[in-house]
Amino acid sequence: QLLVAEPGGGLVQPGGSLRLSCAASGLNLDYLVIGWFRQAPGKEREGVSCISNSSSAYAYYVDSVKGRFTASRDKAKNKVILQMNSLKPEDTAIYYCAAGRILCGTRLDYDYWGKGTQVTVSS
Repeated sequence: QLLVAEPGGGLVQPGGSLRLSCAASGLNLDYLVIGWFRQAPGKEREGVSCISNSSSAYAYYVDSVKGRFTASRDKAKNKVILQMNSLKPEDTAIYYCAAGRILCGTRLDYDYWGKGTQVTVSS
């Protein structure tokens, strides 16, 4: 895999936090748009966040996660990070990182995908 999801998901209580990350091998993420998606059972995969390549500073968050999720880069380690705070039960889903060249496109516009990571928010 060129884009590998790292451990970070799991079960948390409402209000808790999780940190997801993906590392790249043979792929420089600095030059690529990064997207985060999630898919809840029975629902389509939806975009959660996207950020521009590292030369810009654009960031998008779907309304349902604004103020709670932060997407960022660890350039030195060629990783991307999604910090999720104040988690809610409705955040429960499988989360995916993705990389591509089209800024904040649809899921079909991303060229590279990490494997899904389960996030469950429940008491």
